[in-house]
Amino acid sequence: MNLYNLNSKFHILVTGGAGFIGSNLCNALLQNGNQVTCLDNFATGKRENLAPLMDNPKFNLIEGDIRNLEDCQNACTGVDYILHQAALGSVPRSINDPITSNDVNVSGFLNMLVAARDAQVKRFIYAASSSTYGDSTNMPKVEDIIGKPLSPYAITKYVNELYADVFSKTYGIETIGLRYFNVFGRKQDPNGAYAAVIPKFVMQLMKHESPVINGDGSFSRDFTYIDNVIQMNVRAMVTKNQNAMNTVYNTAYGERTDLNELTQLLKEYLSDFDPEIKNVENTYGPTRAGDVPHSLASIDKAKELLGYDPQFDIKTGLKEAVNWYWENLK
Repeated sequence: MNLYNLNSKFHILVTGGAGFIGSNLCNALLQNGNQVTCLDNFATGKRENLAPLMDNPKFNLIEGDIRNLEDCQNACTGVDYILHQAALGSVPRSINDPITSNDVNVSGFLNMLVAARDAQVKRFIYAASSSTYGDSTNMPKVEDIIGKPLSPYAITKYVNELYADVFSKTYGIETIGLRYFNVFGRKQDPNGAYAAVIPKFVMQLMKHESPVINGDGSFSRDFTYIDNVIQMNVRAMVTKNQNAMNTVYNTAYGERTDLNELTQLLKEYLSDFDPEIKNVENTYGPTRAGDVPHSLASIDKAKELLGYDPQFDIKTGLKEAVNWYWENLK
């Protein structure tokens, strides 16, 4: 396997590697032949996500916390690249507990930047967020036009971008931020109070329960399949284009789907396994605090500077995800 011309000799640290995105990155990098270190405290990550990787001699798990600088420094030893995925996600979670979100997402991020600087890693690539666009009404979202954040989570992710920019200018570290847009796919957790909409709806539909749509279902998102995200992370590592450094990129497909359309597609694909699912009716609830009504990314910058070429649109990605959930969760 040659993953977008990624040199298999590189040693790559994935923070939050036991999470949904992190574990998919670890798996892809190991298949490419890379040495991979995972740093995770299992606050939200899952050991079962790493179980298939544990016997690989090129995989190293460090159980630690990015809020502890020593753990970060230990994880960065001998590392070429860092893919920083560790964070406390979820807008509602940050509204309920802004202090912990800030501790992990801001203080933890700063610890990782310091450790990366001291270890002289080649490049620091980090998970930014589409929540940074805040109350901006511009559509599609372009990287250099943002609004005011609408949640504590959004503030923390914007602060990450500011810190990365300052570290690039002050210490000469190469940084690239990837503003993720509603990532979905295999291994995404359907359980818990802060579960993402797609796995949550899949699980409810499989049980013949009505999915609860916040608002009238007209809110839309640029849903992005996990394999597109893996591609972006790898392209951010392999690029030699100096004009591509020390900036941020939308990581998305470039199309939007509203929640009513999404639910209809899920019913259609799941009914291939269980025809009764197509008859499950939707339930509509109140709009969530901090929710952005519409989200659509321009991916022109990533195409131009990184050579990004997403292969999975919403329908192709949903079919893959539904098949995985049916095999693993029923």
